[in-house]
Amino acid sequence: MPKIAEILGFLEEISPLALQEPWDNSGLLVGSGGEEVNSIYVALEATLKLVESLPPHSLLITHHPLLFKPLKALLWEEYPANILRALIQKNLSLIALHTNFDQTHLGRYVASEVLGFSGVEMEGYVGYFPLKMSTHELASHLKRALGLERIATVGQERYLERGAIITGSGGSLAPSIKADALLTGDIKYHDAMIAKSLGINLFDIGHYESERFFGEILASVLKKQGYEAIIVDSKNPFHYS
Repeated sequence: MPKIAEILGFLEEISPLALQEPWDNSGLLVGSGGEEVNSIYVALEATLKLVESLPPHSLLITHHPLLFKPLKALLWEEYPANILRALIQKNLSLIALHTNFDQTHLGRYVASEVLGFSGVEMEGYVGYFPLKMSTHELASHLKRALGLERIATVGQERYLERGAIITGSGGSLAPSIKADALLTGDIKYHDAMIAKSLGINLFDIGHYESERFFGEILASVLKKQGYEAIIVDSKNPFHYS
Protein backbone atom coordinates (compact mmCIF):
# COMPACT_ATOMS: atom_id res chain seq x y z
CA MET A 1 0.00 0.00 0.00
CA PRO A 2 1.44 3.40 -0.96
CA LYS A 3 2.07 6.13 1.56
CA ILE A 4 0.70 9.64 1.21
CA ALA A 5 4.22 11.07 0.95
CA GLU A 6 4.93 8.82 -2.06
CA ILE A 7 1.81 9.94 -3.88
CA LEU A 8 2.45 13.58 -2.97
CA GLY A 9 5.94 13.29 -4.39
CA PHE A 10 4.58 12.09 -7.72
CA LEU A 11 1.91 14.80 -7.81
CA GLU A 12 4.59 17.39 -7.10
CA GLU A 13 6.53 16.15 -10.14
CA ILE A 14 3.61 16.43 -12.56
CA SER A 15 1.99 19.55 -11.11
CA PRO A 16 4.31 21.49 -8.74
CA LEU A 17 2.56 23.14 -5.81
CA ALA A 18 4.79 26.18 -6.32
CA LEU A 19 2.70 27.01 -9.40
CA GLN A 20 -0.45 27.63 -7.37
CA GLU A 21 -1.72 31.18 -6.89
CA PRO A 22 -0.81 32.94 -3.60
CA TRP A 23 -4.48 32.84 -2.51
CA ASP A 24 -4.82 29.13 -3.26
CA ASN A 25 -4.56 26.20 -0.84
CA SER A 26 -3.44 23.15 -2.81
CA GLY A 27 -1.53 20.28 -1.23
CA LEU A 28 -2.16 17.86 1.64
CA LEU A 29 -5.07 19.31 3.62
CA VAL A 30 -6.01 16.36 5.85
CA GLY A 31 -3.80 13.45 6.85
CA SER A 32 -0.11 12.66 7.27
CA GLY A 33 2.66 11.86 4.82
CA GLY A 34 3.45 8.66 6.73
CA GLU A 35 -0.09 7.27 6.38
CA GLU A 36 -0.69 4.28 4.12
CA VAL A 37 -3.81 4.29 1.96
CA ASN A 38 -5.89 1.34 0.84
CA SER A 39 -7.44 3.09 -2.15
CA ILE A 40 -7.36 6.37 -4.07
CA TYR A 41 -10.40 8.37 -5.19
CA VAL A 42 -10.48 11.48 -7.38
CA ALA A 43 -13.29 14.05 -7.59
CA LEU A 44 -13.91 17.67 -8.44
CA GLU A 45 -14.53 18.42 -4.78
CA ALA A 46 -15.30 16.89 -1.40
CA THR A 47 -18.93 16.74 -0.34
CA LEU A 48 -20.38 15.20 2.80
CA LYS A 49 -22.28 12.56 0.82
CA LEU A 50 -19.16 11.60 -1.10
CA VAL A 51 -16.96 11.39 2.01
CA GLU A 52 -19.52 9.30 3.85
CA SER A 53 -19.53 6.82 0.95
CA LEU A 54 -15.75 6.22 0.95
CA PRO A 55 -14.15 3.28 2.81
CA PRO A 56 -11.81 4.05 5.75
CA HIS A 57 -8.08 4.57 5.17
CA SER A 58 -8.61 5.99 1.67
CA LEU A 59 -7.13 9.03 -0.07
CA LEU A 60 -9.38 11.56 -1.78
CA ILE A 61 -7.77 13.92 -4.30
CA THR A 62 -9.93 16.88 -5.32
CA HIS A 63 -9.56 19.89 -7.57
CA HIS A 64 -11.24 22.39 -5.25
CA PRO A 65 -9.64 22.79 -1.80
CA LEU A 66 -12.01 22.02 1.08
CA LEU A 67 -10.08 24.42 3.30
CA PHE A 68 -9.89 27.73 1.47
CA LYS A 69 -10.42 30.50 3.98
CA PRO A 70 -9.04 30.73 7.54
CA LEU A 71 -11.28 28.93 10.06
CA LYS A 72 -12.26 30.66 13.30
CA ALA A 73 -14.34 27.77 14.62
CA LEU A 74 -15.15 24.12 13.91
CA LEU A 75 -18.89 23.67 14.29
CA TRP A 76 -19.88 20.16 13.26
CA GLU A 77 -23.18 21.16 11.73
CA GLU A 78 -21.58 23.78 9.45
CA TYR A 79 -19.46 23.62 6.28
CA PRO A 80 -16.58 22.70 6.06
CA ALA A 81 -16.37 21.31 9.60
CA ASN A 82 -19.08 18.72 8.87
CA ILE A 83 -16.94 17.28 6.07
CA LEU A 84 -13.70 17.54 8.05
CA ARG A 85 -15.29 15.60 10.91
CA ALA A 86 -16.33 12.80 8.55
CA LEU A 87 -12.85 12.68 7.03
CA ILE A 88 -11.16 12.40 10.42
CA GLN A 89 -13.63 9.87 11.81
CA LYS A 90 -12.99 7.55 8.86
CA ASN A 91 -9.24 8.22 8.78
CA LEU A 92 -9.47 9.61 5.25
CA SER A 93 -6.74 11.77 3.75
CA LEU A 94 -7.40 14.74 1.47
CA ILE A 95 -5.19 16.35 -1.18
CA ALA A 96 -6.20 19.31 -3.37
CA LEU A 97 -4.72 20.18 -6.78
CA HIS A 98 -6.22 23.47 -7.83
CA THR A 99 -4.59 26.36 -9.73
CA ASN A 100 -1.35 24.43 -10.19
CA PHE A 101 -3.28 21.66 -11.98
CA ASP A 102 -5.13 24.26 -14.05
CA GLN A 103 -1.78 25.34 -15.44
CA THR A 104 -0.22 21.94 -16.02
CA HIS A 105 -3.19 19.84 -17.15
CA LEU A 106 -6.79 21.02 -16.99
CA GLY A 107 -6.76 24.05 -19.30
CA ARG A 108 -4.88 22.29 -22.09
CA TYR A 109 -6.99 19.12 -21.80
CA VAL A 110 -10.33 20.93 -22.03
CA ALA A 111 -9.19 23.09 -24.94
CA SER A 112 -7.66 20.26 -26.97
CA GLU A 113 -9.32 16.98 -25.94
CA VAL A 114 -12.82 18.20 -25.07
CA LEU A 115 -13.26 21.19 -27.38
CA GLY A 116 -10.99 19.89 -30.14
CA PHE A 117 -8.85 22.98 -30.70
CA SER A 118 -5.33 22.42 -32.03
CA GLY A 119 -2.19 24.41 -31.38
CA VAL A 120 -3.04 25.12 -27.73
CA GLU A 121 -0.35 27.09 -25.91
CA MET A 122 -0.52 27.65 -22.15
CA GLU A 123 0.54 30.91 -20.53
CA GLY A 124 0.02 30.27 -16.84
CA TYR A 125 -3.50 28.92 -16.62
CA VAL A 126 -4.67 30.72 -19.76
CA GLY A 127 -4.76 28.51 -22.84
CA TYR A 128 -4.51 30.18 -26.26
CA PHE A 129 -5.46 28.64 -29.60
CA PRO A 130 -6.39 29.64 -33.19
CA LEU A 131 -10.13 29.87 -33.80
CA LYS A 132 -11.03 30.87 -37.38
CA MET A 133 -14.80 30.92 -36.87
CA SER A 134 -17.66 33.32 -36.18
CA THR A 135 -19.09 33.95 -32.73
CA HIS A 136 -22.26 32.07 -33.70
CA GLU A 137 -20.24 29.07 -34.91
CA LEU A 138 -18.17 29.06 -31.73
CA ALA A 139 -21.22 29.22 -29.47
CA SER A 140 -22.82 26.29 -31.31
CA HIS A 141 -19.58 24.29 -31.11
CA LEU A 142 -19.23 24.90 -27.37
CA LYS A 143 -22.79 23.80 -26.69
CA ARG A 144 -22.25 20.56 -28.58
CA ALA A 145 -18.86 19.77 -27.04
CA LEU A 146 -19.86 20.54 -23.45
CA GLY A 147 -23.46 19.36 -23.62
CA LEU A 148 -24.85 22.81 -22.85
CA GLU A 149 -28.48 23.63 -23.63
CA ARG A 150 -27.66 27.33 -23.83
CA ILE A 151 -24.64 29.58 -23.47
CA ALA A 152 -24.39 33.21 -22.38
CA THR A 153 -22.22 35.34 -24.64
CA VAL A 154 -20.94 38.91 -24.57
CA GLY A 155 -20.00 40.95 -27.65
CA GLN A 156 -21.10 41.45 -31.23
CA GLU A 157 -21.29 38.84 -33.97
CA ARG A 158 -17.95 38.78 -35.79
CA TYR A 159 -15.17 36.57 -37.10
CA LEU A 160 -12.78 35.36 -34.39
CA GLU A 161 -9.10 34.72 -35.06
CA ARG A 162 -7.77 33.71 -31.64
CA GLY A 163 -9.37 32.24 -28.54
CA ALA A 164 -8.43 31.86 -24.88
CA ILE A 165 -9.73 29.57 -22.17
CA ILE A 166 -9.64 29.75 -18.38
CA THR A 167 -11.38 26.80 -16.78
CA GLY A 168 -13.47 27.59 -13.72
CA SER A 169 -13.89 31.29 -13.07
CA GLY A 170 -11.80 33.75 -15.07
CA GLY A 171 -13.98 36.63 -16.23
CA SER A 172 -12.05 39.16 -14.17
CA LEU A 173 -8.95 38.45 -16.25
CA ALA A 174 -10.56 39.55 -19.52
CA PRO A 175 -8.63 42.87 -19.67
CA SER A 176 -5.32 40.98 -19.75
CA ILE A 177 -6.38 38.43 -22.37
CA LYS A 178 -4.52 38.61 -25.69
CA ALA A 179 -7.30 37.11 -27.82
CA ASP A 180 -10.57 37.93 -29.55
CA ALA A 181 -12.62 35.63 -27.33
CA LEU A 182 -12.42 34.25 -23.80
CA LEU A 183 -14.06 30.99 -22.76
CA THR A 184 -14.61 30.74 -19.01
CA GLY A 185 -17.24 30.33 -16.30
CA ASP A 186 -18.94 32.38 -13.58
CA ILE A 187 -18.85 35.57 -15.64
CA LYS A 188 -20.05 38.51 -13.56
CA TYR A 189 -22.05 41.45 -14.89
CA HIS A 190 -19.34 44.08 -14.40
CA ASP A 191 -16.65 41.84 -15.89
CA ALA A 192 -18.93 41.39 -18.90
CA MET A 193 -19.32 45.16 -19.27
CA ILE A 194 -15.55 45.68 -19.09
CA ALA A 195 -14.89 42.98 -21.70
CA LYS A 196 -17.55 44.45 -23.98
CA SER A 197 -15.96 47.89 -23.78
CA LEU A 198 -12.59 46.34 -24.69
CA GLY A 199 -14.01 44.47 -27.65
CA ILE A 200 -13.44 41.02 -26.17
CA ASN A 201 -16.13 38.41 -26.78
CA LEU A 202 -16.98 36.28 -23.75
CA PHE A 203 -18.51 32.79 -23.70
CA ASP A 204 -19.73 31.49 -20.32
CA ILE A 205 -18.99 27.75 -20.45
CA GLY A 206 -19.80 27.22 -16.77
CA HIS A 207 -17.59 26.57 -13.75
CA TYR A 208 -18.60 22.96 -13.16
CA GLU A 209 -18.98 22.25 -16.87
CA SER A 210 -15.42 23.37 -17.66
CA GLU A 211 -13.79 21.61 -14.70
CA ARG A 212 -15.71 18.34 -14.41
CA PHE A 213 -12.97 16.56 -16.38
CA PHE A 214 -10.50 16.79 -13.47
CA GLY A 215 -11.19 13.24 -12.30
CA GLU A 216 -10.65 11.53 -15.63
CA ILE A 217 -7.46 13.51 -16.30
CA LEU A 218 -5.88 12.75 -12.94
CA ALA A 219 -6.98 9.11 -12.87
CA SER A 220 -5.32 8.60 -16.25
CA VAL A 221 -2.10 10.27 -15.10
CA LEU A 222 -2.00 8.21 -11.90
CA LYS A 223 -2.63 4.97 -13.80
CA LYS A 224 0.47 5.56 -15.94
CA GLN A 225 2.47 5.66 -12.70
CA GLY A 226 0.90 2.44 -11.44
CA TYR A 227 -1.68 3.96 -9.10
CA GLU A 228 -5.26 2.82 -9.57
CA ALA A 229 -7.64 5.68 -8.83
CA ILE A 230 -11.43 5.52 -8.75
CA ILE A 231 -13.33 8.48 -10.23
CA VAL A 232 -16.21 9.59 -8.03
CA ASP A 233 -18.69 12.02 -9.51
CA SER A 234 -19.15 15.44 -7.96
CA LYS A 235 -22.57 16.68 -9.01
CA ASN A 236 -23.24 20.17 -10.29
CA PRO A 237 -24.82 22.10 -7.39
CA PHE A 238 -27.02 24.01 -9.85
CA HIS A 239 -30.29 22.79 -11.33
CA TYR A 240 -31.81 24.62 -14.28
CA SER A 241 -35.53 24.93 -14.88
